Amino acid sequence: MDTRSIGALQVSVVGIGCNNFGGRIDDVRTAEVVQAALDAGINFFDTADVYGGTKSEEFLGRALGARRDEAVIASKFGSEIDPEHKGARPDYVKRACEDSLRRLGTDRIDLYQLHRADPETPIAETLGALNELVAEGKVLEIGCSNFDAAMLADAEGEVQPGAAGFVSVQNHYSLLERADAAEVLPFCEKAGVAYLPYFPLANGLLTGKYRRGAELPEGARITGMAEERRQRVANEKNMEIVEQLIAFAESKGHTVLDLAFASLLAEPEIASVIAGATSGEQVRANAATASWRLSEDDVAAIDAIAPRP
Repeated sequence: MDTRSIGALQVSVVGIGCNNFGGRIDDVRTAEVVQAALDAGINFFDTADVYGGTKSEEFLGRALGARRDEAVIASKFGSEIDPEHKGARPDYVKRACEDSLRRLGTDRIDLYQLHRADPETPIAETLGALNELVAEGKVLEIGCSNFDAAMLADAEGEVQPGAAGFVSVQNHYSLLERADAAEVLPFCEKAGVAYLPYFPLANGLLTGKYRRGAELPEGARITGMAEERRQRVANEKNMEIVEQLIAFAESKGHTVLDLAFASLLAEPEIASVIAGATSGEQVRANAATASWRLSEDDVAAIDAIAPRP
């Protein structure tokens, strides 16, 4: 599988989102997903301290076991675990890192990401604490998540000479959510920051499981959403776009799942498309998408169906 750069890290262009670990799937199925990923050439695993009620990191660490050095582990901090475990104050950054290292059973986190901005803590203070973790070797590279272009520029301006700065940003992006194409992706291109899209399959709409006018499949994630959110995700406009994308993909001999990955990987700023999986079969299907290279005409046709802002 091809790799791309996140700072000094080389990551597979298809990654595994670990938010299912410890939540939707247990220890045994987590191990199945992780081993299938490594066997398929996927080395990038993205987790967070809050995923699975803090169990995701534990499950991932155990599943990797002796194969830890084959993996690039990305984790996150800053979202609220409980009132005592949240935010981005320097003392908490270091505490959160130690907790994640312990849960993962490793001596370093390859990419440590601020999950969301902390309005109570100046970004310069957070960056200072993260730089200390890099200097100590506990973290190799640092990134952020849920940052817009202005926030990225502010953070870049606070990096001291010779200190670590954000090498990646992880935001919501897919063929049904392309707002970041307006400002964030251009910033990433200019600043050399890698972009990591989350929800790349649009809550499952781009897997081909959901069709306009058809019953929702039993057990699908979307069925567990609150009605208001489900209507935002699976509205008539989105379902019409999905039908057109399915038709386009099939005209090229591919699935809409292939298209969801290939369209994102056609963006040079995107380092890896991270998607969750609950079985080895899903992992292998995701890995197989990396073989489709879109032409300029393909990209233009997709943009006509799912316009950029």
